[in-house]
Parts: sequence; C-alpha cells; structure tokens
Amino acid sequence: MKLEASDLRVSHGRTPALFGVSLSIDAGGRTCVLGRNGVGKTSLMNALMGVLPAKTGTVTLDGEDITKLPPWERVKRGLGYIPQERSGFPQLSVGENLRVVNESRKGAKPSDIDEVLDLFPRLTPLLKRPAVYLSGGQRQQLAIARALLTKPKLLLLDEPTEGIQPSIVAEIEESILAFHSRDGLGLVVAEQYVEMALRMSDEYLVLEAGVVVHQGHTADLTPEEAGKLLAI
Repeated sequence: MKLEASDLRVSHGRTPALFGVSLSIDAGGRTCVLGRNGVGKTSLMNALMGVLPAKTGTVTLDGEDITKLPPWERVKRGLGYIPQERSGFPQLSVGENLRVVNESRKGAKPSDIDEVLDLFPRLTPLLKRPAVYLSGGQRQQLAIARALLTKPKLLLLDEPTEGIQPSIVAEIEESILAFHSRDGLGLVVAEQYVEMALRMSDEYLVLEAGVVVHQGHTADLTPEEAGKLLAI
C-alpha cells in the first residue's frame, strides 16, 4: 500500500496549519514525522486520515484519490489511526472496546482479539475494567490494539509515547515492530521522542511552522543531528 500526499494545505478555521506538505510512503515503509509542539505534526496526521479536510492538495492511496473520503472510508481501505488523545469508549470495558471494533469488521473472528492481546498481555487481566480507569500506558495499548483489529495495512500514530512510562514505551515499540515484521505493516509515526522515532523508521521528515524543512533516511541521521534539526 502506497500513501502519498501532494502539496497538502490545511487550516484550523482561518488559521493555516500546513503549507504545501508532500510525502510518499511505500508499502511496508516506516516514516517518522519530527518537530516541536505546534509545528503541524498532528495536523498532518489528521489530514492524512481525513479528520481535517484539505483546503488544497491531494492524498492518494495506491493511486486512488482519497482526499474527499471520510475517515471511516479510509479505514476500510487499510489506514489505521491512533490519535494523540487515545480515544475510545471510556465507559465500556477493555473487552467491550475490543469487541465493538472487531465486530464492526466484515470477516472478523474472535481469535483476532486473542491475537492483539498476545501483543499486549497487560490488557488481558483488565478485560472487565472500564477503559476510563486505565492508566495512560494501558489506554495507549488499548488504542493500538483497537487500531490493529481493523487489520490496517498502514498505521498512523500521533505522539504514541506522550505521558507514558519508559517500560511501557519499550513494550509498545516492540509490539508495533513485531506486527510490521510479520505482516509488513507500514508506519507513519509523529513523535518528539527522537531516539524511538528513529529506531522505528527508515525515513524521516522534519516539520517547522507547517513546512517540511528537512527529510531523508534515518540511517544517515544521529539523535544529536536530529536534535539540531529540531532546533531550527
């Protein structure tokens, strides 16, 4: 699955957020979007997912123009999204949250839930607990498990480590990369934790004030050099 954005411009009301951003992610590719708070990372993720409408420019998936499609249609085509706020159904239990997503997908099997719980074993003893009572790390694991149940071919993650303890961050990174290795899951990760972002990605781009100011291969970029770029 190839995801492309070309000259993407979006606004929050009258306030411009992105100024002609372009990117291309090949099937199974892994790209991180770096930048400080407020530079447009979340706006880019929301625009790729259709949460934030594009004023100009296009988003295509395997050559199909999906710029005008709503988020749920993009999910049907293979995009998964884990937003920064880790949304879900807070009053439902962990198990109910998983079942709601799984049962909405054609051809879903109960064993699909077991598969994601194998990736996030911390959730298994919490299946009857209302999601509202989960910790930040547990909510993030639930959000990722819910997204994986849609069987995405490409997963968008917005600040997946924000406010989460390091041990949980390591588990999340390991689980996502395991899914990538097994199923060729493509990844777009918007992240300020530079070291993790570089480990999880093959390509990177740096946003500053809604513009791509640098991009390249993560193998050519050290955390120290990334820090300098983020200080632009």
